[in-house]
Parts: sequence; structure tokens; C-alpha cells
Amino acid sequence: MVRESESGLPVEPVYGPGALAGWDPAERLGEPGEYPFTRGVYPSMYTGRPWTMRQYAGFGTAAESNARYRQLIAHGTTGLSVAFDLPTQMGHDSDAPLAHGEVGKVGVAIDSVDDMRVLFDGIPLDKVSTSMTINAPAALLLLMYQLVGEEQGVAAGQLTGTIQNDVLKEYIARGTYIFPPKPSLRLTADIFRYCGAEIPKWNTISISGYHMAEAGASPAQEIAFTLADGIEYVRTALAAGMDVDDFAPRLSFFFVARTTLLEEIAKFRAARRIWARVMREEFGARNPKSLMLRFHTQTAGVQLTAQQPEVNLVRVAVQGLAAVLGGTQSLHTNSFDEAIALPTDKSARLALRTQQVLAYETDVTATVDPFAGSYAVESMTDDVERAAVELMQRVEELGGAVGAIEHGLQKGEIERSAYRVAQQTDSGERVVVGVNRFTLETEEPYEPLRVDPAIEAQQADRLTRLRADRDQKAVDSALAALREAAEGADNVLYPMKEALRARGTVGEVCGALREVWGTYVPNDTF
Repeated sequence: MVRESESGLPVEPVYGPGALAGWDPAERLGEPGEYPFTRGVYPSMYTGRPWTMRQYAGFGTAAESNARYRQLIAHGTTGLSVAFDLPTQMGHDSDAPLAHGEVGKVGVAIDSVDDMRVLFDGIPLDKVSTSMTINAPAALLLLMYQLVGEEQGVAAGQLTGTIQNDVLKEYIARGTYIFPPKPSLRLTADIFRYCGAEIPKWNTISISGYHMAEAGASPAQEIAFTLADGIEYVRTALAAGMDVDDFAPRLSFFFVARTTLLEEIAKFRAARRIWARVMREEFGARNPKSLMLRFHTQTAGVQLTAQQPEVNLVRVAVQGLAAVLGGTQSLHTNSFDEAIALPTDKSARLALRTQQVLAYETDVTATVDPFAGSYAVESMTDDVERAAVELMQRVEELGGAVGAIEHGLQKGEIERSAYRVAQQTDSGERVVVGVNRFTLETEEPYEPLRVDPAIEAQQADRLTRLRADRDQKAVDSALAALREAAEGADNVLYPMKEALRARGTVGEVCGALREVWGTYVPNDTF
């Protein structure tokens, strides 16, 4: 019986030379660090140094999150990854009616540059690389980060990190959008231009398949729809008059790593190959860095279970290994208790230790792309590539990523995939240890970390004091300049920065843009 992969592709019980008949290693593989980058984007990969070990963290107030960041750095984290609460992600202040009950719950509450200053207190921004998982209001958080850097005496050219800034996947799978697609893409192009001129080392976007995978996308769907979004962003920047080699080297991607080790390795290798070909053949990129698909990976939160949560330690180790063998540039390993609540200090430390064991106690960093030439992995890489390219062609037939979103293509495909997995799990065809097999009659009690509900009142009090202390005329003037830029063609990040410097809030700045651009209302008729 032939087993199916997560993408619904056949996995043969035995692979041999026939699987690669007529296969040209020079064309399909190349050398590490060379086109088509199947074997990795850098010649030495981890033989030179390990991947960046990030831990995604943020909860409650800026002060609480700052304390967690300091602990992670002390334990060996080499890059921070900031989680923001839902009101911040949606461009609302903590005292807004829509924010009630959500302040500080799924990430840190950031209302103004005052909060950002506290968040990075005592953390030298010229020494730490910071990733911020923020999309529709990504420009605001980046500018506040830059302002804090200026206060620390750190030049913008020294700042390194990433903003997710991938709003297209919000319309597909996640839902934290604010503005309609057209102005959202205009804002993305403004960020590209601004960072090219002001923060040249910053990764301006992390085009994300992770959230699609969490919503149920298969590996082939994950890379197909993610790369299709990437193509849309490139076209947007080109239409705004930018040269591809001026911005493409700062594009980055964000994928999931599942427990299906071999297909995940194949997925990452296929994604690099597809992107290199698209950038060279469709967009005429000449800089080799424009062809490189550099990516961050997070282990699969959706595969974690609340039942027997310690088993998640094993799942995360396997998922992390898949990311490393697939050639990731940075990695976040989930904590074992995240299916229950926010991670505790201990569980976050164990998640980081998992990466450190992979890096320092195994031999996976001793050689580049150890699966190169494997009959099974090379064949699976080709299979995933073919399936992804077919899906990308369907997106193109609908006019690209935005057109496909409007037709409901990505959302519909992902929902069908999620339904298939749910059916297999319910029937027992798909084994989930501790859930539908190898269960316990009674679960051991576990005390999760809980966010103090008083945080909402504390943030509201901070906002009241901020509005009383600041120069309101300066805020009003800066917001007026922002609205004027949004109505015209000027880069909105420059007046936005001045509004934030004057201590305008996230809600006020996003509100000014809402007045001009409106808000997105999804079409649920398809």
C-alpha cells in the first residue's frame, strides 16, 4: 500500500535510482550557495555558524515581556521574536472598546513609543536581531523600534531584524487585516522604499506560509500560496518604480516545520528552487542575493496537544530537526505547554535548549545539506515542486494573489485540506499520540501561566497619562500630515514617524489611515 504525504502525494515504500532517472544534478541541485539554491542559500551553511535561535515571546505589559526577553538572552537566545496582543495587531489602543478582554493576552500590549521604550529597556539594539510578528500596522512598530534605537544612540544602519508585514496572508488565513488590499500593498511598497533609504539592513517583509499551514494548508499549498504572495509583493514594488535588485535581497520568508520530517525537508528545498527560478526568469534579477529564499521557521503549533503535553517536547525536537535539515536561517521552537496557555519560564527555556542540543550535540551542523542525492528526498522534492507550481499557475490564471484571494481560491483549498486532516484524525487513520491512540484515562494536572486581567486597566491608565503629558498640537499636526500623504503619493512612513515621535498612539495613527483608506470587509459569498 502506497502511503500519502501531507500534500496528498504518494510516498513509495522504497526509492531507488529509477526515481531519479534522467535527473540532472547540476540543474536540479547546483552547489550550496549557488543557483538554484536547492542545497541552501550559503556555501557553508551551519558549518560556519548555527542558525539564529529565536524565541517568540511577548505577553502582558512591556515590562513583563522585557523581563522574559532578558531571561531568554541570558539563556543563549541569539535573536528576539516579539509577539503582540490582538489590539496592537488590529491597530487599536488598549482602552478602545474593541480591545476589551484582549489586552496583553496573546502578546505584549504596545500603544505608543513609551511602551516600546520599556519593551527594549536594557537591550542593546545594535547587538540583538529582532523579529516582530506584526502585519497591517508593521510600519508603526518598525518606526517605534527605530525611535528607541535613536534614543539608545544606535544608528538606523545598525538595526537588524524583520517585520512580518505580510498582509496578503491575513486575507487568506489569519484575519488581522485593517485596510483593503490596494492601500495595504501601497503601504508595503512605502516600507520597502523607506528601509532601502533609512534602515538598509532590515528585512522588510517575512512572507508567511506559517499561518496558512496552521489553518490547514498542506506543504505544497503552503509554499505555493506563500510564493504567489511573494510574487505579488515584487510586482507591487516594481509598479512603484523600484528596481528588483534594490529590494529583493531584503525579502524573507516564514514557514512551518511539521513532524513529517522527509516531506518538510523536501518542501524547503523545493521552495528555494522555485523562488530562484521565478526571480531570475520572470523578474530578471541579477544580484544573486535577489534569488535567495531566506526563511525563518517555527515548529508547528497546530500539532501540539493539550493531552499529555510533555509529548510535545518530542514533537518539537523532530520539527526543529526538519527545519535544520531543510536549511532554515533562523528557528523558533514552540514550548511544550503552548496548547494550554502562554509558555512558562521553564517551558520556554526547554524549547531553547532543544535548539541548542540540535546545534551542539548532534552532527547536523557538520556538513551542508546531508540529504542531497537521497533517492527519497530528491524524488519528494520534485513531487512537492510540481504540485506547488501547479497551484501557483492556478493563482496566476485568476490574476495573481489578490485576484485569487477575491475568488476565494487559497481559502477554499486550505479549508478542504484542513477538513481532510480532521476526518483522518477523527477516524483514527491519522495517529495523534495521546489524542486518538496511546491515551491516558486521566490527565496529570498542569498549572499554566495566566495573564493578569488588571493589565487592561494599567494600560488604559498609561494612555490617560500619556495624552495628558504630550504636546497635543504636535500630535494633531503630525496626524494631519500623515492623512495628506495617504491621500497623495508621498511615502507615509516619514509623517508616520513624526506622529509616533510626538507620542501619537497606535490607534490614532491607524485611525488616521482608516479615515483615508477605509477598512477591509471580507467577501464571504464564495
